[in-house]
Amino acid sequence: MIELTVDAAGLARSRFAVSPLHEVVATLLPWGLQPAPGADPWVARARRVLRRAHLPLLSELALDGPGYVPDFLTPYPCGPSPTVDEELERVRCTPPRRVLSELEALRVGRPCSGLAGSGLPEGVRRAMMRGGAHVARQAADELRRYWELAFAPHWEAAKAVLDAEVGRCAGMLAGHGAARLFNSLHPAVEWAGGTLRVEGGLRIALPVPMVVVVPSIVAPRPGVGVDPTREEDRPPTLIYPVRDRVVVDAIAPAVPSAEIARLLGPTRAGLLAALTRPASTAQLAARYFLSPATVSYHLGVLHRAGLVTRARSGRSVLYRRTPEGSRLARNRQAG
Repeated sequence: MIELTVDAAGLARSRFAVSPLHEVVATLLPWGLQPAPGADPWVARARRVLRRAHLPLLSELALDGPGYVPDFLTPYPCGPSPTVDEELERVRCTPPRRVLSELEALRVGRPCSGLAGSGLPEGVRRAMMRGGAHVARQAADELRRYWELAFAPHWEAAKAVLDAEVGRCAGMLAGHGAARLFNSLHPAVEWAGGTLRVEGGLRIALPVPMVVVVPSIVAPRPGVGVDPTREEDRPPTLIYPVRDRVVVDAIAPAVPSAEIARLLGPTRAGLLAALTRPASTAQLAARYFLSPATVSYHLGVLHRAGLVTRARSGRSVLYRRTPEGSRLARNRQAG
């Protein structure tokens, strides 16, 4: 059980934030391997992207069981809606001392809080030998690659869902007050008598000046991020899941049905389903680990069939679905 004591002033200072990197790094936790029932297909696919892409540092930091993912990968949200570029730059500029301190916390754990230590993987140790600044730069580069392959195509729709959740919470706060708001987030989150309680495997009890609340499509249950170094007196973040029909309906899964796969072939069906927004051959090739020539061939077939169009945009040629292609994908897509 995690217990955060928050006085009235701290409750008034508490705020919400929508963070793209919190969604990315959430897939490095154990639930990234087995997403909650009803999770969107792109969430389940993220770990497969991680395994197949060349992302050695993130791959070694990803958890298969209990443990700790360094907090510098998820910068403290300084505003209500930071962009992924802003957050990646903050990862890149993380003070080297903090990077090494958090990796040391990964190694030794926090026994008093119920967090066991773990041996540092070989790749992480090699990166540390080059210094904390090098680790931060490598992490930022790999996070950007992971983002582009697994998250960028879905972020616009995902962010709309998260923004709508923040709007709901604003209405709850205005109409019913902070206590009712926190008690509406999730059954495992309770606020009463000046204490915010979150069910979980860790044992933490501490007074905090405020809480930053981060809704998540990826997380299947609430969690609390507490600064392991305790060097900056950084307030904790409370992450909680947004899970309802709105999420499933708002984020179109890039997964074709068996029927459309039989009709077009699995590769062409997958590419047509993926074109929820315009994309280039290179983007689709990177996303699906296909050669550009293979993608170009299948897009050519779809183009001749009248299911996609193509138009130059700067130095790239972008493909998009025609109305007929959209009707086919929408009417026969797995949901």
